Amino acid sequence: MPRPFRFGVNMLTIESGPAWRQKCRQAEDLGYDVVLVPDHLGWPAPFPALVAAAEATERPRVGTFVLNAGFWNPALLAREVATTDLLTDGRLELGLGTGYVRDEHDKAGLPWGTPGERVDHLTRTVEELDRLLGDPEHFPKAAQQPRPPLLIGGNGPRMLRLAARHADIAAFTGGRAARGKPEGTLELLTAQALDDTLTAYRKAAAERERPAELNILVQRVLVTDDRRAAAREIAGHGIGLDEEQALHVPTFLIGTVPQMAEQLRAHRERYGFSYITVLDPFMEAFAPVVEELKGS
Repeated sequence: MPRPFRFGVNMLTIESGPAWRQKCRQAEDLGYDVVLVPDHLGWPAPFPALVAAAEATERPRVGTFVLNAGFWNPALLAREVATTDLLTDGRLELGLGTGYVRDEHDKAGLPWGTPGERVDHLTRTVEELDRLLGDPEHFPKAAQQPRPPLLIGGNGPRMLRLAARHADIAAFTGGRAARGKPEGTLELLTAQALDDTLTAYRKAAAERERPAELNILVQRVLVTDDRRAAAREIAGHGIGLDEEQALHVPTFLIGTVPQMAEQLRAHRERYGFSYITVLDPFMEAFAPVVEELKGS
C-alpha cells in the first residue's frame, strides 16, 4: 500500500507578527499538514518563526526546509532543536542540507569549502545531533525521543547515502547546480534523471528496516486548461527542460485540479513521493488539490 499523502508549505517571508500568524492559520485551514521555513540570509530566522507558527495553529507540524548546516555548530543546533521541539509540543521536523549559496557564507563570515567538505560537515552535524539528543544527560531534552524526525535534502551520491543511513524523510529538490552559470544557480532534473537519482537512493537504502518517507519540492503550481502552452512558457525560461520534459517532471504541477491530483498519484506510483511541499506563493492555488487528495 502506498503511503498517504502529506502536504507542506514552505513559508518564505514574514511581513509582521500578526500577518505571519494569520498566514500560518490560513495554511492550517487550507489543509496543509506541515508549516515549513527555509534557512537563508535575508529571510526569516527559522526557529522563532516555527515557534510562532505552532502557537498560532493547533494541527500542523512545523519544520525547517532545510537548515543550511554550514551556518550551525552541532552543539548549539542541538540546543535550538530541543528547545523548539519543547515549545512546539513535539511538533518539530528537522530538515538539514549542505547549503548551496556561497554568497551567504561569505556575508556571514563562514567558510564555504568544497562540496566534499560541506557534506563532511553535514555528516558530522547529523551524527552529533544523534549523539547529543540521544544522551540522557543532554538538556534541554527534546519532547520527541530520541530526537525529532530528521529530513535530509540533496541529490548527490554522498548525500543520498547519508539520507539512506539517517533520514526519516528523504527530500528531493529535483534540481542540481547549473553548469556554466553563476554559483548557486539551479537547473531542474528531467523525469529520467530523477528516476536515476531515486534508483541510487533505493540502492543505498536497501538495508533499512523501515523505508523513509519521500518528499518532493514542487517549484511551481500552474492552474490552467492548456497544459502544453504552460509547459512551453516554462521551457522558455532556460531551466534545463524542454516543453515535453516540463509536462512530466514532478517539480512542476500543471493543469486543472483533477489533472494535478492525477499527476501526484502518478508520481507517488513512479517515484514514491507521498510528502509534497509547495512554496507559499502557490499555497492557495494548490489548496484544492490538497482537498482532493486528503486521506488518500
